[in-house]
Amino acid sequence: MTAYIIYFNQQWVPDYPVEDFDDIARDSHALVDRMQEAGIVRFAGGLEETPPRAHADATSGELVIADGPYSRPDEWVGGFTIIEVDTEREARYWTGAIAEACRWPQELRAFTDGWTKG
Repeated sequence: MTAYIIYFNQQWVPDYPVEDFDDIARDSHALVDRMQEAGIVRFAGGLEETPPRAHADATSGELVIADGPYSRPDEWVGGFTIIEVDTEREARYWTGAIAEACRWPQELRAFTDGWTKG
């Protein structure tokens, strides 16, 4: 089994009317239920609709923890799902299902060595 992260950047979310978000939430929660029933989802959730609160950097040899993002990115992660499936084809299927339920783009990446089951 391979672990994948499916994610979106907050800036990819279209400006839907507020009343559309109830339907989007319903569809997204129903999809997460399907993924849980399939036994493939390890985590799914959205993040605050703000830039990162803090960053930590130890590249100078001294740990610095400061407010805000590490850099001034134009985009930041808005939410993600971690799944574990047998094939990339399955991962692509679930990425598409999430994109349809949320109604905005998603990206898929595999984890490298070091994945730990919790």
